[in-house]
Amino acid sequence: MEKKQIAIVGAGIAGLLACKYCLSKGFNPIVFDFEPDIGGVWAKTIKTTRLQIPKTMYQFSDYPWPASVTDDFPTQQEMIDYIRSYATHFKLMPHINFHSRVKGIDYDGPSSDSWSLWNGSGEAFSQEGKWNVTVENTQTVYTVDFVLLCVGRFKDVPSMPQFPTGKGPEVFRGKAIHSMEYAAMDHDKAEEFVKGKKVVVVGFGKSGLDIARECASINGPEHPCSMVYRRDHWKLSGWSIWGIPLVDIMFSRSTMLSVHKPGEGFLLSVLATLLSPVRWGIMSLVENYAKMTLPLSKFDMVPQHSLAKDISSGLVLNMPDADNFFDAVDKGSINLKKSPNFEFYEKGIFFSNDNTHIEADIVIFATGFNGVDKLAHMFESKTFRHYIADTPRVPLYRESIHTRIPQLTVIGFSDGLSSLYTSEMNCRWVMALLEGAVKLPSVEEMQKDISRWDEYMKRSSGEYHTRSVLGGIEIWYNDLLCKDMGMNPIRKKGLMANLFKAYAPRDYA
Repeated sequence: MEKKQIAIVGAGIAGLLACKYCLSKGFNPIVFDFEPDIGGVWAKTIKTTRLQIPKTMYQFSDYPWPASVTDDFPTQQEMIDYIRSYATHFKLMPHINFHSRVKGIDYDGPSSDSWSLWNGSGEAFSQEGKWNVTVENTQTVYTVDFVLLCVGRFKDVPSMPQFPTGKGPEVFRGKAIHSMEYAAMDHDKAEEFVKGKKVVVVGFGKSGLDIARECASINGPEHPCSMVYRRDHWKLSGWSIWGIPLVDIMFSRSTMLSVHKPGEGFLLSVLATLLSPVRWGIMSLVENYAKMTLPLSKFDMVPQHSLAKDISSGLVLNMPDADNFFDAVDKGSINLKKSPNFEFYEKGIFFSNDNTHIEADIVIFATGFNGVDKLAHMFESKTFRHYIADTPRVPLYRESIHTRIPQLTVIGFSDGLSSLYTSEMNCRWVMALLEGAVKLPSVEEMQKDISRWDEYMKRSSGEYHTRSVLGGIEIWYNDLLCKDMGMNPIRKKGLMANLFKAYAPRDYA
């Protein structure tokens, strides 16, 4: 029997996982990536970037970290070495086409408008439908049986603030770039770029924090770096409080049971209601610990919302060596400015709300990425683009399948507190679907389920629900996937371990 040809777009972590599982199931994968190497977001990072979560929660389920990596928060170089080692071990490199930008994918098959079952039959493959994948640099068209989009949402297409005419970067005499461009520089070139310059970093996420620290280390208080951001989010100084590992709080089944979840039954709903005061107490405890161990009040950085909301939104920021950052703020190497908006003028940026300004030579936007736009423009069909982009949150069943787009799944687009963790489970579910081991419900039932997840994310994440973050309910998501695949979702031995110990990637090996 001829092997099914599977196109995988992207050679980051999700793409490598997809390739590995395709090979293990007897499919014929071909991977496309426009970069010269594997690694995705880890291939090009700021020099000081480290893993933000303990490495036990960010590892391949069947390929643990080597003993030589002793730090709980590996460096970027250790991370990329680990990813390359994984690809080499599972012999993935021969299946990857580098310098191969996918210009577009086009479906050649029957219309999906009248489906009652996904793909017309509820099965992954069809005798009538194929995808044509066009690679830009060679103009080669590959015809395949199925497409796995592993393009991620935190790369390639920058999200930039919009400014009124005459008040944007065009009037600024200095340089305005996105953090993506800074991260792409050679480390020595990046240092030379900011050395002796007045730098403004817009945004206080992981990239913004890393860039500001780097600038402060290079320039000191003589040329302070200014961080401009709209609102505060919760920051932690590590992954334990009073010796209790935070992973056992955030990734435990007991914590998951205290949350109202999409698709839960009556008994689980009652249990979540009964346990919600316990969850509130735990979150308050962690918040108070953060305020005790970090000078958040001193610098007016205490968020106005709960830690639970930031966990659900994926916006909690771990600050390794937090003392170093706040020392830099104390010494004037980093200045903090909170403002809902700003505009450019010739010499820097201006804040109309308090009539102040900051002079700058360089403005670096650490404002994230437009993953939805990138995903939508993979498709040549305007109809398929509309399906992806014309709702606030990309509507994917099991965070993977669009009910009106055939023979295609998305892997790694929805995020969690550990993106590798959620991507691998997502990938395993897709492989079970390709094998025929997962049976999909009707299109109508899948759309109802998508709506339930939309309502949950709006309730838990508010204005950030479009990020599609599974923070705090990764175990619930994994439980659903396990049940679909016919696997036992209870992965630990013993009641206490199942309730109170973190569920980690190795539990699903």
